[in-house]
Amino acid sequence: MTQLITTELVELDQNLGSSPEDVIRHLAGKVAANGRATEVEGLFADAFAREQKTATGVPGGIAIPHCRSTAVTEPTLVMARLSQPVDFGAKDGPADLIFFIAAPEGADQEHLKLLSRLARSLIKKDFTASLRGARSEAEVVELVEGALADKPAAHSSAAPAAAAGAAAAGSTAAGAATAPAAAGAARPKRLVAVTACPTGIAHTYMAADSLVAAAKEAGIDLQVETQGSSGAKPLDPAVIAAADAVIFAVDVDVRGKERFAGMPVINAPVKRGIDEPEKMVQEALAAADNPNARRVPHYGAEEQAQQEAEEKGEHFGTKLKKALLTGVSYMIPFVAGGGLLIALGFLLGGYDITGYADKILANNTIGNLPTEYPELAWGPLGAYLGAVLFKIGALSLGFLVPALAGYIAFAIADRPGIAPGFVAGAVAGFMGAGFLGGIVGGLLAGYVAHSIGQLSVPRWLRGLMPVVIIPLVASLVASGLMFVVLGGPIAAITVGLNNWLSSLTGASAIALGVILGLMMCFDLGGPVNKVAYAFAVAGLGAATVTNQAPWQIMAAVMAAGMVPPLAMALASTVLNKRLFSLAEQENGKAAWLLGASFISEGAIPFAAADPLRVIPACMLGGAVTGAISMAAGVGSKAPHGGIFVFFAIDNFLMFVVAIAVGTVISAFAVIGLKRWAVKKPVDTVEAVPVAA
Repeated sequence: MTQLITTELVELDQNLGSSPEDVIRHLAGKVAANGRATEVEGLFADAFAREQKTATGVPGGIAIPHCRSTAVTEPTLVMARLSQPVDFGAKDGPADLIFFIAAPEGADQEHLKLLSRLARSLIKKDFTASLRGARSEAEVVELVEGALADKPAAHSSAAPAAAAGAAAAGSTAAGAATAPAAAGAARPKRLVAVTACPTGIAHTYMAADSLVAAAKEAGIDLQVETQGSSGAKPLDPAVIAAADAVIFAVDVDVRGKERFAGMPVINAPVKRGIDEPEKMVQEALAAADNPNARRVPHYGAEEQAQQEAEEKGEHFGTKLKKALLTGVSYMIPFVAGGGLLIALGFLLGGYDITGYADKILANNTIGNLPTEYPELAWGPLGAYLGAVLFKIGALSLGFLVPALAGYIAFAIADRPGIAPGFVAGAVAGFMGAGFLGGIVGGLLAGYVAHSIGQLSVPRWLRGLMPVVIIPLVASLVASGLMFVVLGGPIAAITVGLNNWLSSLTGASAIALGVILGLMMCFDLGGPVNKVAYAFAVAGLGAATVTNQAPWQIMAAVMAAGMVPPLAMALASTVLNKRLFSLAEQENGKAAWLLGASFISEGAIPFAAADPLRVIPACMLGGAVTGAISMAAGVGSKAPHGGIFVFFAIDNFLMFVVAIAVGTVISAFAVIGLKRWAVKKPVDTVEAVPVAA
């Protein structure tokens, strides 16, 4: 195993700048200069992005910026002792001891455990005091390697008294619950906790040890489950069952949150577990004695996220948007796979296979090929295989509305919402309410299931709630309303919308292409992009040879969505490399394939770095592409795949022309904006004296 830190990776009493950005960039350069990273910018971008999620300053004048990055080739630790402290967001002031942890994207467990062990050592005052007093880089390396060689601190503050040693004198150990209790004394409170952060290297373990130490000071039995990069050992179910409250010090979802169902909970960012562990322990003790304290819901982690969002004042519209996007994201695989299979069925069996498929599959087998089949089929074998592919695809597309509704309900009510949502979606499909009916049914099912789950029920009934009671009642209410009240009107709206789309010709069709192109390029895979894409795929089920408008809309959406990554690839790798950073040039190489595959997200690195120039340029090209595609009557029977599903695209030549024109326009537009749309320095404007 390579050394995590060497004397070349230590800087003592240096001024590395006035901001975390300056310090992190310098330390990233140090990693790259020692041959442990392939590039500075990529490592800096990953580390600074992590810093922006949660500040890495901790009490005691310490900061631990850290990240996983594909630019890192081996796990590395850089230490800097600053002559000019820098504010990394700690409550007690700026930091003078900086530990930069850089881990490869696929770092092995042993290295991650060592990095986590170091992070734990940093909350020990004697260790940090030694670092501040070190006189040479070699002394720092020796101190760090000594910390890494020690055994990791136990997570359970209920350690045996022998392990606590003399530190237990004069205070009640956190494991006092295991000692003989005084006569008549009440059982000491017991707490459990979970700590987790996005990277899972430093904050996860520092918060765990801080909470354990705070509980020990208070004489409380606290056991912690760390859900970090070096693995997680789940708490014993018996320990959870005996606990009076739980602390979640996390920046990500807790894995297995249902294990803590019904327990009083204190939920906060992982950094608070480091900054204010004593307060969190006291809040947990107070919650344990408060019958009205917030509790972990008895069904799933998503419900907890909803409660947190409400407490933070998240707008209803934001929560609604999240639910809709969740439904769409889970629906897309059904549509993408089904649409491609239908397209392959058309390729082998001809467009008329729709009228032959059921009969062929009912009467024929691979050993008994059909004698009656469409004229355009590739012979009897092509007709049979085409019927198989078409039918599988059609059945997959049949899940479009139920899956949409089911996972909208899932986003609102977690797992108990899935069954009511799927049932409501099936009812919407049965009544012809389509995509709109699926949205309404999913929302109904989700909010009904959510409301039922909020009810306070006896402990013996909690086990039945997510399995029987919530699905039963929510299905009855949501699907009943769809049948009795909502299904008919929504079906009428759906029919009207399909008729309107089928009637689009000329200028109105081109205008629709422009709108869809703008939407696809506005946020590159975000909510607006997903709305346009969902609108297109939802119509595929209604498309026929005589009603090709849904296929044309799908083609316009796909073509426009391919423009942003292709345009950025063209601009950054061919037309003018000097306007783009080395990292963007590398991203541009990958964007060629991403764009050709219809993965709009390939342009996100460019948009994130320069949104005010990149996004307008992409929208301009996407609008032109959408207009050309609709004007030329290009159609796509496949919902995804880009140029690789050429066999499913009608008028493939104009499909390519539309993409090429939009790509060139966007590429030149972004180059022009980067050259000439430059913010003028403030100091070039002279003050004009005002006349008295």
